Amino acid sequence: MNPPAASATRSASPRRVAALALPALVVLAAEPLYVLVDTAVVGHLGRVPLAALAIGGTVLTLIAWLGTVVAYGTTGRSARRFGAGDRTAAIAEGVQASWLALAVGVFVAVGMQAGGGVLARALVGADNDVADAAAQWLRIAALGAPGLLLAAAGNGWLRGVQDTRRPLWFVLGPSLLSAVLCPVLVYPVGLGLPGSAVANVVAQTISGALFAGALVAERVALRPRPRVLAQQLVLSRDLLIRGVAFQASFLSATAVAARFGAAAVGAHQIVLQLWFFTALVLDALAIAAQALVGAALGADDAAGARGLARRIGLLGAGCGAAFALVIAAGAGVVPGWFSADGQVREEAMVAWPWFVAMLPLAGVVFALDGVLIGAGDIRYLRNLTIVAALGGFLPAIWLAYGLDLGLGGIWAGLTFFVVLRLAALLLRLRSGRWAVVGAVRT
Repeated sequence: MNPPAASATRSASPRRVAALALPALVVLAAEPLYVLVDTAVVGHLGRVPLAALAIGGTVLTLIAWLGTVVAYGTTGRSARRFGAGDRTAAIAEGVQASWLALAVGVFVAVGMQAGGGVLARALVGADNDVADAAAQWLRIAALGAPGLLLAAAGNGWLRGVQDTRRPLWFVLGPSLLSAVLCPVLVYPVGLGLPGSAVANVVAQTISGALFAGALVAERVALRPRPRVLAQQLVLSRDLLIRGVAFQASFLSATAVAARFGAAAVGAHQIVLQLWFFTALVLDALAIAAQALVGAALGADDAAGARGLARRIGLLGAGCGAAFALVIAAGAGVVPGWFSADGQVREEAMVAWPWFVAMLPLAGVVFALDGVLIGAGDIRYLRNLTIVAALGGFLPAIWLAYGLDLGLGGIWAGLTFFVVLRLAALLLRLRSGRWAVVGAVRT
């Protein structure tokens, strides 16, 4: 048994938050960076490849969300064990999470070979050229799912023991390799759109192997333990349901954008991937909150956890406002980095004001999400997301389709989704009912 972790008051200093958040920022940004690089490279192949990548990239983001479910559930459990002074038990949670991730990754990779075409056609509608290209990209990209999910599990337990340095290198190296491989495979090698998928698979497989190697190096028992796996599945259930609500919303938004035409869905892809990128960068604070709040509650420091939650929320607001200023300054310029098509750039500017307006609010939402995940208050987050999605986002985007409101209607719906979540999270934070202490949340 290791010594108990430091008190939350000490460990939650700005320097400690930054030490956890900054390396996590790089890790969180890696997956959207994969797709952003792909978007910039593939966008110059033409409208159809860009629209196909919009569909394939959205599905790849869904697979990454499965990894987020595994990582977030593991972080909370590992952090509580670590806060209670038992590092070995914290790492053992990572072993079981890695088995779970590998099984899900293999299932996704195999399932997409058979179902990729059906899924692409369901999302695209009548445009067979876009659907065929998207299906081809998906079948290749899905082969990276085992590595992608193994890396997510590795991030989970390493964050739980407050080690964000190794994940930084395990993700950064493969990400840089992907950024180099993608344009080389697409253009000089001549693979075109499939080249971007191959680059993703190589990077994700290498990253997953590095995280698996780190687990082996800890010299803990590696065998599957069905009882612990079952406990993790129960904990992950609410995160998974929450993730499904998110992904149903974003997939629906992409499907509606596709029905406005190839230019609209291409523009939606550009703004949506920038949104995912900024969201996950802002979520670096949430990662710090997960580790520190979980450790504080595991060490029976509820007051320190509540103070940390307030500080993280304020930091989230400041970071979101800073991003909003940067995105506003890039209006009319940034879309041109991703497409030479004038109509695509024109459509992107329709969504841009909504994108800018929601960022300060989203910074607070992501930060407080991390607080509640670290506390294990997943059921509340699940219910909140379902209500906000079914009662706000989904009706808004399908209303946008029915009234022919275009991308502006879709992005107004996303803004409404963020506002609903912000109000409910602030109410929960004020109640204090989320701050349950102990090595295991009961």
